[in-house]
This record gives sequence, C-alpha cells and structure tokens, in this order.
Amino acid sequence: MNWNAEGLLELARGYQGAAVLAAAADLDLFSALASEALTAPVLARRLSCDLRGLTILLDALTALQLLVKEEERYSLSPGADACLTASGPRSILAMAQHQANCLRRWVQLARVVKTGQPAERSPSVRGEKSDQEAFIGAMHNVSSPVADQVIESIQPLQFRTLLDIGGASGTWTRAFLRACPAAEAILFDLPEVIPMAQLLLAEEAQAGRVKFVGGDFMKDPLPPGADLAWVSAIVHQNSRKQNRQLFAKAFHALMPAGRIVIRDILMHPTHTQPVAGALFAVNMLVATEGGGTYTFEELREDLEAAGFTGAVVVRQDEGMNSVLVAEKPGHP
Repeated sequence: MNWNAEGLLELARGYQGAAVLAAAADLDLFSALASEALTAPVLARRLSCDLRGLTILLDALTALQLLVKEEERYSLSPGADACLTASGPRSILAMAQHQANCLRRWVQLARVVKTGQPAERSPSVRGEKSDQEAFIGAMHNVSSPVADQVIESIQPLQFRTLLDIGGASGTWTRAFLRACPAAEAILFDLPEVIPMAQLLLAEEAQAGRVKFVGGDFMKDPLPPGADLAWVSAIVHQNSRKQNRQLFAKAFHALMPAGRIVIRDILMHPTHTQPVAGALFAVNMLVATEGGGTYTFEELREDLEAAGFTGAVVVRQDEGMNSVLVAEKPGHP
C-alpha cells in the first residue's frame, strides 16, 4: 500500500458519515418518517429535538442519500424504510443503534491504549435499558439471515438437547430446533434477556421445546444434561483465562461424549487477517477488560485445558461465522 495525503485524510474523515447515521438511529428518526414526509419543525416537535440541530442532521442525511428533501419536507430514500425503521422487514435499526454505542467507545481508543483500561461507558439518549435491548436486537439482526445456512453447513450435527450459552434472543436456538425437529433446548442467559427469547421462540411455537434458565455464565454454573453446547459470538468478549473458565463449565455441564460448538471469528496466526477480525479486536479492546479475537490454535489449547479433545474447524469464514467443534471424552 502506497499511501498519499488524500487517501489518509479520506480515512481520517470516515467517522463522519457513521456519526450521522448513528445519531439518526439513536433518535429513531427513520421510524418517525416511515409513514409520511415531514418538515423539520414537525419532526423536531415529535422527536423533542432542537430545531437547528435536527435540521442540520436532516440535511446531512439527505446529502448522504439516506433521505430525500422536497419542498422542505423530508422522506425516506428507497430501501431505508425496509432497513432502518423499527418495523422494516429487513430492519438493522438495532445494529445501527448498537454501532452508535460502539462509536462512543472507539473515540476513546488512544486513551484505552495508553491506560490499558476499556473505554468509559455512557448511555445513549435512549437510556441503558434501551441500549441493552439494542445489543440483543443487533445480534438478531446479523444472525437471523445466516443462522439456518450456517447450521446446514456444519451438518451432520445430531443432538438430543442443546445448551445455548448466552442464547440472547433465541435466534440460534430457533435455527437448531428447525434443523433437528426431535431435539429440545436449554437457553441460558441473563434473566432480563430471557423474555426476549421467549417472545421470539413463541412466534414459531418452539417455546414448548425450550427450557429457559436465567443466569450469568461467568458467575453461575451452567445447566446440566445437554449433549451439545453452543457458544456463539462469546469467546471474543473474554480473555483466554475467562474462556478456559467458560469451557470448563461447559465441560462439566455436558453429558459424556457431548460436544461444544463455537461460532466466532478465527484469526490467522499473525492476528492481522482477516481484516474484520483485526478491527473487531479493537472493538473488544475498547469494550472489555480482556477480550480479543483468537486463532484456532489458541482456542484449541484453551479447550484442551478444560478437558475437550479433537478440536477441528468445520466452517471457515472471514467474519463471525467460523465454527469449530470439540468433544468431551466418554460414552453417551
């Protein structure tokens, strides 16, 4: 790469469009325009915003072609209604709101590197409860379109009882139960998250096949009795020491000959590829005490330290959808 000043400045300004989109998502501005075009004064009243501030934001969104402005009325650009409104059929609003929270942490990166401490957290204009809901919703936004495909690609993966560790909104439990109609599941996550999963799984009449257990997987024991433990997009939140503790809990909870299946980013031994993984490590740097992105060898070592054997990569992906499997020794 032969950098020049123009390219470097373009990179340096890259935050600007992201910040505009993040602010609009935090304000749920796109949902407010879902049914009709509105002027800035009307929208400012509905969103309880300063008129000057909102007008400048609306014009910037129009310049970015996320909105259309005609005779001082603003409306959604084609596609924005489907993707950026709360009720849109392909809504990624929760992810956009989650990225706004990430952005607030990323701006503190130099201080984080200097001190070794994660960024100071500050809630969005929507509040801490809404921020947590946005995080859970964001995980559903990115996982729901690919879950069936990922699970199909790692078959055969027969099981009687799935333990979905940190199961969030139930996106992956739902997909596993689709793939194995005779199976049941235990979904384990924080008590305040469980109602979101119950709602999603009830939509497909799967709630009767799921036992919902509230708890913190870093503090509480995991529910026993499963022959398949699913650890999806969790290991990057942890240090290697924390992962060894989590794997040991999963090992203890699983039946003999049970398997642990990990979905996450898998890094090249240099930790510089894939690019998405190297940048995601920065996200973990600013957001967690010890999280990061790991190589297969690092995860294999940590699984073996917990007692698992035969770790193997069954799906390789440039993003979060690499999958590895390991087994607990014994006879079923």
